[in-house]
Amino acid sequence: MKLLLTTLLILFSFTTFGQSKGFAGDYNRTLNTTENDILDYKLTLNQDGTFVFHYYSKIKNGIPPEVNKYGKGKWTAKDNLITFSSNKQEDFDEKYTLDFNTSKARFVTKNPRDKSDRIIKTKLAFVESEIPWMQRMDVFKI
Repeated sequence: MKLLLTTLLILFSFTTFGQSKGFAGDYNRTLNTTENDILDYKLTLNQDGTFVFHYYSKIKNGIPPEVNKYGKGKWTAKDNLITFSSNKQEDFDEKYTLDFNTSKARFVTKNPRDKSDRIIKTKLAFVESEIPWMQRMDVFKI
């Protein structure tokens, strides 16, 4: 009985690891305007379920002209939907001020059954966020 239970446990663990979607990694999006303004979004999803986000903008006529904003917290995945959460006591300080608590992003990648030549970049498409400029933002996996 112990052998059977051990075998089933091992098979289950292989199945679980085999279905990993590879959500963890670095995601980036840089936008340049015709006036040489820069908007840069960087998101890192760590294997341990934590994330770090950095937003940088350099706008010639902006007040202030350069802005850095940071956020961090935890992420979980269910199917292709990634949910972000931040703990007010642990994840917020003078540097980390962005609140990702209600943020959700969809993981988009080319379906392995799609044998066409079209190129679909792996990305996170934000579908919900209380951060106004994060709604409908796509960040691409590096």
